[in-house]
Amino acid sequence: MVLLDGKKLADEIKLEISREVKQLQAAGAKTPHLATILVGNDGGSLTYVGKKMESCKEVGFNSTLLRFEDTITESDLLAEVKKLNNNPDIDGFIVQFPLPKHINPNKVIMTIDPKKDVDGFHPMNVGRMALGLPAYVSATPLGITKILERYNITTEGKHCVVIGRSNIVGRPISILLSGQAKTGNATVTVCHSKTKNIKEIALTADIIIAAMGRPGFVTADMVKEGAVVIDVGTTRVTDASAKKGWRLKGDVKYDEVASKCSAITPVPGGVGPMTVVSLLLNTLKAAKNEIE
Repeated sequence: MVLLDGKKLADEIKLEISREVKQLQAAGAKTPHLATILVGNDGGSLTYVGKKMESCKEVGFNSTLLRFEDTITESDLLAEVKKLNNNPDIDGFIVQFPLPKHINPNKVIMTIDPKKDVDGFHPMNVGRMALGLPAYVSATPLGITKILERYNITTEGKHCVVIGRSNIVGRPISILLSGQAKTGNATVTVCHSKTKNIKEIALTADIIIAAMGRPGFVTADMVKEGAVVIDVGTTRVTDASAKKGWRLKGDVKYDEVASKCSAITPVPGGVGPMTVVSLLLNTLKAAKNEIE
């Protein structure tokens, strides 16, 4: 069984990005600059944003964090988004989700300039990705494809079962895996909460992408021998024995599933670090104006 070490891979890619940033600076180009809008004090969001800022520093990016109380009005938040759209020093930016209930996330996404949408959520980027055109691909799906590529996991002709249909992970990764690319040409089945026979479908999978958001959902009796399992889940589960009072749990029961796999990602340390580094890759693209 191969452990798909996302942390190790992310560190390798960060070194590659860092070298490229130094080359850009030596050539007189501007330093890539990522901005983040954070609304409120969600624990998971604070942790994730902290990792993004730290990673920017590691690779030599400039970074800006704009924090607002969860009482900010929708119109005021949209005004802040427009300011970043019009700021020539900002190459790319993200609005950290979730947002307070009184703010419509779709309005926020639609207001972001697609050329600075390094989260890859704007319909223009989603559409370009679906058509196989240059685009900012949302960070988690991009991170998954990088894991498959760097660990030489063949997807062509394989049956891939995606468990989960979110716009952030499930749907885009299903499109990427079925597309004509190095980590594509797979036959893809998408399962979700309304699928009646997930176990039977999962047992036919050569590759399982578990992105349901339910801790321990994928059990050993759902996985065939030799399958590759990518666990996207990162749910905080209360654990009094843990130093922080909680632990991150994946969608896969790792201890019972791992022995059946040819390769598997751990949680934490699998897809999570690759999501962060993929955001850096998108920001580097934006700085180089690679998406027209």
